[in-house]
Amino acid sequence: MLTESKIPRDIIQAYLETHYHVSGDTPATLQVGQVNPVLTALHATHAVSSSAFITACNPYSEDVGARENVARQAALAHELEQLGLTYIEGVGKHPSNNWPGEASFLVLGVTLDVAKSVGEKHGQNAIIWCDADGVPQLILLR
Repeated sequence: MLTESKIPRDIIQAYLETHYHVSGDTPATLQVGQVNPVLTALHATHAVSSSAFITACNPYSEDVGARENVARQAALAHELEQLGLTYIEGVGKHPSNNWPGEASFLVLGVTLDVAKSVGEKHGQNAIIWCDADGVPQLILLR
């Protein structure tokens, strides 16, 4: 995975360590590789077998500032609505580095192909994919 990516190893490592916080009525904190029963329950409640944690903030891990990130997230929300997808707001935040938390969405019922396409369209290095097993996975897009 690491040797084939254009993404620097330290950034990939940060993605692996980040906590992906899901807001809403059933809050959860997703971590790559760790089963999450709350996520599994969210899938069941919404009658879906998959989801993806996606942001439009800071394309290719380049800080574009708060104002630009708000506009980018609004565009992502509009796209998800146009696709007929349900989403829950969230924030991706590393537990110990100084990178600011990034507004994100847990997109319910999205296929992996659509999730990857949306992430790529919004200039992301990666998305977090959540299959029916409730174990979030890092999916590199570059």
